[in-house]
Amino acid sequence: MLGLRHAALYVADVDRAVRFYCEVFGMLEEWRPDADNAYLTGGSDNLALHTGVVAPRTNLDHIGFVVPTPAAVDLWEVRVRALGWEPEAPARTHRDGARSFYVQDPDGHTIQVLYHPPISGGP
Repeated sequence: MLGLRHAALYVADVDRAVRFYCEVFGMLEEWRPDADNAYLTGGSDNLALHTGVVAPRTNLDHIGFVVPTPAAVDLWEVRVRALGWEPEAPARTHRDGARSFYVQDPDGHTIQVLYHPPISGGP
């Protein structure tokens, strides 16, 4: 197994969601088969955005974007704020040495920007 590299989210407005993930996280639109679906890539990941019927609240807590260093978390926080998105709280370092912050996308999905040593390539 190569890891969890794909997530699919229901969104109210595909165009708005594509703008958010491309502008804020630098993803690229890979394919849009129709007005209700878009597929984005970033690094080795794939994010599917679907509309039409917005699903009721599910048990999804959050999705995360992994970054290579603790300092990168802070740089992403600066970028997110500069683009007008307010994180839930400032970035913090966790007991296990990970560092992260959370921000919500336009549809209320929680996104974690995360440095996690075992998967970020750190000590």
